[in-house]
This record gives sequence, C-alpha cells and structure tokens, in this order.
Amino acid sequence: MYSLLPKIVGALLNSIGILNSKLASRLALQVFSKPRKGKLTPDANSFLKTATNSTMYYTSFPIQVYNWKGPKETILLAHGWESNSNRWRKIAKKLTDKGYNVVALDAPAHGASGSPDFNALLYAEFIYVVSLKFKPTSVIGHSVGAMALVFSLHKYENKTIKKAILLGAPSNFKDILKRYTDMMGYSRLICSGIERQIERKFGQPTSHYSTAKFIENLKIEGLIIHDEKDKVIPYSDALEINTSFKNAIFISTKGLGHSLKGDYISGEIIKFLSH
Repeated sequence: MYSLLPKIVGALLNSIGILNSKLASRLALQVFSKPRKGKLTPDANSFLKTATNSTMYYTSFPIQVYNWKGPKETILLAHGWESNSNRWRKIAKKLTDKGYNVVALDAPAHGASGSPDFNALLYAEFIYVVSLKFKPTSVIGHSVGAMALVFSLHKYENKTIKKAILLGAPSNFKDILKRYTDMMGYSRLICSGIERQIERKFGQPTSHYSTAKFIENLKIEGLIIHDEKDKVIPYSDALEINTSFKNAIFISTKGLGHSLKGDYISGEIIKFLSH
C-alpha cells in the first residue's frame, strides 16, 4: 500500500490542479519539501549524547549541533534526506579515534533542527553558520547533504576548508525534482507550476542549482564516492560531478548502495583526510 501512496497523492493533486493549478502546485511543492519525521532509537540517542550538544541559529531557525572533541583539525559532517546526525555513528568514532575534532549538524526540518520544511539552499546557510564557529578544514556530505555543502562553499568564501568528501551526491537539482514529479505522476500543469514557484521563491530556475556547476571553480581537494547501482542518485550524477571537480579523486563502489557505509568507506575517507 505504501508503494502506491505517491501515485494516489499525485492523482489527487492532479484532480485539484484541473480546478486550481496554483493551489495544486503549491501543495505538491510542500509534499516535496517535507521529510518524514523518524524517531531516534535508544541506541541513536545514546550515541548523540556522547557529543557536546549545542544549538545555533540561522535567522529564527535552531540548528542542532553535535561535537565529538579531538585535538586535531575539525571535520564537519552533513547528513542527507530523512536522516540525522546519527547516520555518522561509525565514521565519527573512527575519526575521533584518529584524534579529529568532529562536528555534525541536523539539517533543516530534520533531527532536532528547526524549519517547517527543507531545501538545500537553507541547509547551505545552516552549514555556513556552523562553519563560521567551528572552522572545519574538511567537510563530508552524504546525498543532498553533499549538495548543500557545495552550495554553501560556492556562495561563501571559506578559507579554512581545504577538502570536501561527497558521498552519493546528486549533480543537478532539476533532476532531483524530475524524479519526484515522475514518482508522483504529476501532470505537466503541476510540474510547470512547481518550477515557477521555485524560481519566484529563490530567484533562479531549477536548472541554476547544480552541484557539478557550482564545484567547477572551487580550489579545494575532493573525494567523490558513488555506488554503481545506487537506486536513489544515479551513477551518472557522480560522473558529471567528477568531470567538473578538477582536483578530485573518484572512487566507484559495487554493492554498497546509496548509504555508502562500512569499513571500506571509512578507510578511504581517513586515507584521504590524512594525506
């Protein structure tokens, strides 16, 4: 039944769109921007309590920040869609064992951070606020967290950050949106309406917001890791980012999926950070 839900919602909004396309498009964008709230498990809560917890703010939105302190340079971690800072549990332990100072934040509308909805541009602002305080030398992002990291680095000059690690990163926001509208089965009318709303809200068409394009002129070292069979973000996105990221190492995996977790990934990350 759950697998049919997107098509059911899509059909309902298509019906509304026949009478009021603006309302239907607005509702469709709201569905796209609202992650499902998951409850933290007792294990997750226990892990997050091992960090120094703090709250920062971007405008009125609280940003939940976790810091596992270490004497070496700071590594900033940005999780992906419908996740939270607990996703970094294993790699954070490995990094702190190596002496790194590890900082993670919850994205807008995720975990314990605020905002009624999510978008990568707002996430980029959250990342900038946290970066100003903790001054990371390296950043690691998973999925849309990787996209938000690049958006933040593109918008703001950050002289402390020397390395960026992108795990399962999407290349273009326009493609993310198309995968969503295809999944829901929206009519062309609603799809066009969503595009117009985004351009009005953010000042640029969806095609403007591109990890591959924004990363072209960044003068930092990069590590791109993507699984060939990633069912969430196509492998072709990684190839496109790799073409644009001039000073990057590209690692292709098989069988790790979109999550890209495990000892092999941790080992490659630590190797890259230490060289």
